[in-house]
Amino acid sequence: MTYEKTLAMKVLEGKKIPYEVAPYPNHMRDAEEIAVVLGVPAGQVFKTLVVLPPGTTGRAAKPLLIIIPADRQLNLKKVAQTVNAKKVQMATHKEAEAMTGLQVGGISALALLNKGFVVYLDASAQSHEQIYVSAGQKGLDVKLKVADLVKVTGAQLADLAD
Repeated sequence: MTYEKTLAMKVLEGKKIPYEVAPYPNHMRDAEEIAVVLGVPAGQVFKTLVVLPPGTTGRAAKPLLIIIPADRQLNLKKVAQTVNAKKVQMATHKEAEAMTGLQVGGISALALLNKGFVVYLDASAQSHEQIYVSAGQKGLDVKLKVADLVKVTGAQLADLAD
């Protein structure tokens, strides 16, 4: 399969971080299905979700990028506790795409460095040496060490999913 290097891949290369490209059919959006295609456990494929903290509309609160395993569901109460907020909400697909400039299914913290997003990674990632995350384009994931993802994105580890 041929593909152009994404911004996420260029970022990793610029920081000399090893990664493997994991292509999948670009019509797929369900991370659990993508795990099946990649032949890996769903708990090792992570999806990136955009969460709006209180005050995002009107005030300058920073949106959150929450990275959780494909086989788990985001717990908004846990996210709110983690960020010391009363309540947070998921961005709609339209909002997520407008805020990130990326298509849902291709949202990547690696492609959004220095764009004002606060990044959180579900603590379950620590049970794997390497995980798969979006390469910033539908149809492409990258496999990299969890420690490298945390180092590059500044992700904070927290219990965020059920």
